[in-house]
Amino acid sequence: MVNNKLTLKLFKEKYGVCRLEKDEKLPNWCTLNDFVSITKTEDELSIVCKEDTIEEGVVCEKDWRMLKILGPLDFSLIGILASISSILAANKISIFAISTYDTDYILLKNDKVDEAVEILKANNYAILA
Repeated sequence: MVNNKLTLKLFKEKYGVCRLEKDEKLPNWCTLNDFVSITKTEDELSIVCKEDTIEEGVVCEKDWRMLKILGPLDFSLIGILASISSILAANKISIFAISTYDTDYILLKNDKVDEAVEILKANNYAILA
């Protein structure tokens, strides 16, 4: 478990979580982003990016906002996502988490962002907007 509370940055943009077929080529629209997460599995091609760049007709869950845990975070740290997700889950707020080499990102539905920020602040997390 992480003892020191961390600082998170809240992004103002809205993001979408898209599902494409596993054999589809990477679409050009996803490369027009400052942030894009691409995961390919044996079942699907999943893309997270700003929702205003996603082409019409793509299977997508939109209206997500993003918190970035300011890092870089050391790989030896334990419980970062578990701590944050547990606090939010206890308050009935679901997340979509993305991990990168340097840090973690937490996506929240836009209608839960204000509540989530207040809850995290009450639990000694710093939130930069």
